[in-house]
Amino acid sequence: MAYEVDKPDEQWRTELSPQEYHVLREAGTEPAFTGEYTDTKTKGVYSCRACGAELFTSETKFASHCGWPSFYDPKDGAAVELVEDRSYGMARTEVRCARCGSHLGHVFEGEGYPTPTDQRYCINSVSLRLAPDEG
Repeated sequence: MAYEVDKPDEQWRTELSPQEYHVLREAGTEPAFTGEYTDTKTKGVYSCRACGAELFTSETKFASHCGWPSFYDPKDGAAVELVEDRSYGMARTEVRCARCGSHLGHVFEGEGYPTPTDQRYCINSVSLRLAPDEG
């Protein structure tokens, strides 16, 4: 798929930290319970750390206690791309930024969380940047 933000690998490597690059561009995962947004309750908008696209809001963030920030819906359905992921012998749905194709995490459905969508977007903190509400 062609993305609005398309940069050569060398440019991504210079713009992102090694951990950001590993997660965002190589579909890695940060260790559970280590991310800066796992437990934050700050109100605001979460954007893609690679390209700045607005992805999630604090209004849809909830405490799933899974080790990563969890949201029950993206800010706009077109903000994320869902891709089948069969890595590591599992069948999952990968979540990518629709603007730059960066790996964000995975979405899970039907786990019994009390959310309006019955979905849990399990997103790496290192994939996000929070812009707190001004007020």
